[in-house]
Amino acid sequence: MSCGEPHETDCSEILDHLYEFLDREMPERDCTKFEVHFEECSPCLEKYGLEQAVKKLVKRCCGHDDVPSDLRSKVMGRIELIRAGEPVPDHDISPTTAPE
Repeated sequence: MSCGEPHETDCSEILDHLYEFLDREMPERDCTKFEVHFEECSPCLEKYGLEQAVKKLVKRCCGHDDVPSDLRSKVMGRIELIRAGEPVPDHDISPTTAPE
């Protein structure tokens, strides 16, 4: 998506890193770059607002569920493999089957 207007930071870059901005997982200078972009680009601001609303809704509806410790350890193990540059098997994490 692009609004068609020239910006210092391209719309595609903003949208590619939108969740990092929402989660404040980027350096402050990059956050400032996003804020400046949102001031001048209403389509990106609208997308940001929508994603922010979805995130709040999910947190409100699902934010109180505890993560099973075995799932958490499996996910953390996969993250460590990825960081180390090692291959990650597809079968390590499987959905938990609920008792019938």
